[in-house]
Amino acid sequence: SCSYQRFVNCYRCFYKLQPQLTRSIYDQFISQLQTSIKEEIQEVKNEGNLEGLFSSLDKIVEEAKDREEPAWRPSGIPEEDVRSALVPYFLKHRSHLRRVLREKEEENRKVAESVLMGRDRIAELQQLIQARQQAWQ
Repeated sequence: SCSYQRFVNCYRCFYKLQPQLTRSIYDQFISQLQTSIKEEIQEVKNEGNLEGLFSSLDKIVEEAKDREEPAWRPSGIPEEDVRSALVPYFLKHRSHLRRVLREKEEENRKVAESVLMGRDRIAELQQLIQARQQAWQ
């Protein structure tokens, strides 16, 4: 392999004397290096609780499969990030408040009509009472 050839080039004198031993040393070196790297990776995983993080990331990815809109990503500019996150929320909230305001205005209009109708009815009843009172006298 290419890496073995580089190893041989570095230790050419030793290789000329004992090629089998050089190959054995190379194989042992590569094996120990791979083991060491795997142990380091496992240690980093254990220290950072990466297994739990990876499983929660997998869960988030699974939940997001049905979403049509893209996930939010930071742009690196805090003002734009805040704006992009808050403006849709505030627009939705404003829409909700406008709808509630329209409902309350409609409700108030109906109550005002009811009050006016009640006042008209009271005025009619007062006139009827006065007419009957005069007729009785």
